[in-house]
Amino acid sequence: MAFAKVMIIGNLGRDPEMRYTPNGKAVTEFSVAVGYRSRDDATGEWKDDQTDWYRVTVWGDRAERTAEQFRKGNKVFVEGRFRTREFEGRDGQKRTSLDITADNVISLDARVRDDEGSFPAPAGGFGGGAGEQGGEPVRPTRAPQPTPDDLDDLPF
Repeated sequence: MAFAKVMIIGNLGRDPEMRYTPNGKAVTEFSVAVGYRSRDDATGEWKDDQTDWYRVTVWGDRAERTAEQFRKGNKVFVEGRFRTREFEGRDGQKRTSLDITADNVISLDARVRDDEGSFPAPAGGFGGGAGEQGGEPVRPTRAPQPTPDDLDDLPF
Protein backbone atom coordinates (compact mmCIF):
# COMPACT_ATOMS: atom_id res chain seq x y z
CA MET A 1 0.00 0.00 0.00
CA ALA A 2 1.21 3.51 -0.81
CA PHE A 3 -0.15 6.87 0.26
CA ALA A 4 0.76 10.42 -0.73
CA LYS A 5 -1.11 13.57 0.26
CA VAL A 6 -0.30 17.23 -0.26
CA MET A 7 -1.73 20.30 1.48
CA ILE A 8 -0.96 23.87 0.44
CA ILE A 9 -2.19 27.33 1.40
CA GLY A 10 -1.73 30.10 -1.13
CA ASN A 11 -3.37 32.61 -3.42
CA LEU A 12 -5.04 31.96 -6.75
CA GLY A 13 -2.80 33.28 -9.50
CA ARG A 14 -5.59 33.41 -12.07
CA ASP A 15 -9.33 32.91 -12.29
CA PRO A 16 -10.36 29.24 -12.40
CA GLU A 17 -11.01 27.91 -15.90
CA MET A 18 -13.75 25.29 -16.20
CA ARG A 19 -14.42 22.97 -19.12
CA TYR A 20 -16.24 19.70 -19.68
CA THR A 21 -14.73 16.41 -20.85
CA PRO A 22 -16.31 14.72 -23.89
CA ASN A 23 -18.36 12.52 -21.53
CA GLY A 24 -19.73 15.61 -19.71
CA LYS A 25 -17.63 15.63 -16.53
CA ALA A 26 -16.66 19.11 -15.26
CA VAL A 27 -12.99 19.90 -14.71
CA THR A 28 -11.60 23.19 -13.38
CA GLU A 29 -7.97 24.27 -13.41
CA PHE A 30 -6.25 27.15 -11.64
CA SER A 31 -2.82 28.03 -10.30
CA VAL A 32 -1.90 28.69 -6.68
CA ALA A 33 1.10 30.76 -5.55
CA VAL A 34 2.73 29.70 -2.29
CA GLY A 35 5.19 32.26 -0.94
CA TYR A 36 7.94 31.60 1.55
CA ARG A 37 9.35 34.15 3.98
CA SER A 38 12.31 34.11 6.34
CA ARG A 39 13.89 36.47 8.81
CA ASP A 40 17.06 38.22 7.68
CA ASP A 41 19.82 37.37 10.18
CA ALA A 42 21.49 40.76 9.84
CA THR A 43 18.46 43.05 10.14
CA GLY A 44 15.85 40.82 11.80
CA GLU A 45 13.36 41.92 9.15
CA TRP A 46 11.10 39.50 7.30
CA LYS A 47 11.88 39.05 3.61
CA ASP A 48 10.20 37.20 0.77
CA ASP A 49 12.38 34.27 -0.29
CA GLN A 50 10.57 32.67 -3.19
CA THR A 51 7.21 31.77 -4.62
CA ASP A 52 6.31 28.28 -5.81
CA TRP A 53 3.46 27.84 -8.30
CA TYR A 54 1.18 24.82 -8.37
CA ARG A 55 -1.31 23.90 -11.07
CA VAL A 56 -4.48 22.55 -9.43
CA THR A 57 -7.18 20.44 -11.07
CA VAL A 58 -10.62 19.89 -9.53
CA TRP A 59 -13.18 17.40 -10.92
CA GLY A 60 -16.97 16.96 -10.86
CA ASP A 61 -19.39 19.03 -8.77
CA ARG A 62 -16.50 20.57 -6.85
CA ALA A 63 -15.10 21.83 -10.15
CA GLU A 64 -18.30 23.70 -10.96
CA ARG A 65 -18.56 25.30 -7.51
CA THR A 66 -14.88 26.26 -7.53
CA ALA A 67 -15.22 27.95 -10.93
CA GLU A 68 -18.32 29.86 -9.75
CA GLN A 69 -17.04 31.11 -6.41
CA PHE A 70 -13.26 31.54 -6.59
CA ARG A 71 -11.38 34.38 -8.25
CA LYS A 72 -7.79 35.47 -8.80
CA GLY A 73 -6.21 36.57 -5.51
CA ASN A 74 -8.43 34.42 -3.22
CA LYS A 75 -6.54 32.70 -0.42
CA VAL A 76 -7.25 28.95 -0.50
CA PHE A 77 -6.38 25.70 1.20
CA VAL A 78 -5.93 22.85 -1.27
CA GLU A 79 -5.70 19.21 -0.24
CA GLY A 80 -5.05 16.48 -2.76
CA ARG A 81 -2.40 14.35 -4.40
CA PHE A 82 0.56 15.10 -6.64
CA ARG A 83 0.61 14.13 -10.27
CA THR A 84 3.60 14.60 -12.54
CA ARG A 85 3.17 15.77 -16.10
CA GLU A 86 5.81 16.01 -18.78
CA PHE A 87 5.64 18.68 -21.46
CA GLU A 88 7.83 20.46 -23.95
CA GLY A 89 8.69 24.05 -23.08
CA ARG A 90 8.67 26.94 -25.56
CA ASP A 91 12.42 26.51 -25.89
CA GLY A 92 11.96 22.88 -26.98
CA GLN A 93 13.31 21.42 -23.72
CA LYS A 94 11.42 18.62 -21.98
CA ARG A 95 10.09 19.72 -18.61
CA THR A 96 8.23 18.12 -15.73
CA SER A 97 5.38 19.83 -13.92
CA LEU A 98 4.21 18.85 -10.46
CA ASP A 99 0.42 19.25 -10.50
CA ILE A 100 -2.15 18.73 -7.76
CA THR A 101 -5.39 16.84 -8.25
CA ALA A 102 -7.55 18.37 -5.52
CA ASP A 103 -9.75 16.34 -3.21
CA ASN A 104 -10.72 19.42 -1.19
CA VAL A 105 -10.56 23.17 -1.82
CA ILE A 106 -11.47 25.63 0.93
CA SER A 107 -11.65 29.40 0.74
CA LEU A 108 -9.68 31.11 3.51
CA ASP A 109 -10.89 34.61 2.68
CA ALA A 110 -13.07 36.32 5.27
CA ARG A 111 -16.67 36.53 4.16
CA VAL A 112 -18.00 40.07 3.82
CA ARG A 113 -21.51 41.04 4.90
CA ASP A 114 -23.83 42.35 2.21
CA ASP A 115 -25.86 45.59 2.44
CA GLU A 116 -28.58 43.84 4.46
CA GLY A 117 -26.12 42.68 7.12
CA SER A 118 -26.18 39.00 6.19
CA PHE A 119 -23.51 36.81 4.68
CA PRO A 120 -23.68 35.64 1.06
CA ALA A 121 -23.81 31.97 0.09
CA PRO A 122 -21.06 29.85 1.66
CA ALA A 123 -17.66 30.00 -0.02
CA GLY A 124 -16.08 27.23 2.01
CA GLY A 125 -14.81 23.76 1.26
CA PHE A 126 -15.88 21.54 -1.56
CA GLY A 127 -14.85 18.20 -0.17
CA GLY A 128 -16.92 15.08 -0.27
CA GLY A 129 -18.08 12.52 2.23
CA ALA A 130 -18.02 13.02 5.99
CA GLY A 131 -19.07 16.40 7.30
CA GLU A 132 -21.74 16.99 4.66
CA GLN A 133 -25.48 16.81 4.90
CA GLY A 134 -27.72 16.94 1.87
CA GLY A 135 -24.77 17.71 -0.40
CA GLU A 136 -23.81 20.93 1.40
CA PRO A 137 -20.73 21.20 3.65
CA VAL A 138 -21.40 21.45 7.37
CA ARG A 139 -19.59 24.51 8.69
CA PRO A 140 -18.58 24.96 12.30
CA THR A 141 -20.15 27.94 14.02
CA ARG A 142 -17.95 30.59 15.57
CA ALA A 143 -18.02 30.87 19.36
CA PRO A 144 -19.38 34.22 20.59
CA GLN A 145 -16.67 36.75 21.39
CA PRO A 146 -16.50 37.88 25.05
CA THR A 147 -17.49 41.43 25.85
CA PRO A 148 -15.52 43.57 28.33
CA ASP A 149 -18.23 42.86 30.94
CA ASP A 150 -17.63 39.11 30.56
CA LEU A 151 -13.92 39.60 31.18
CA ASP A 152 -14.61 41.24 34.57
CA ASP A 153 -16.03 37.95 35.83
CA LEU A 154 -12.84 35.96 35.19
CA PRO A 155 -11.27 34.51 38.37
CA PHE A 156 -7.75 35.67 37.54
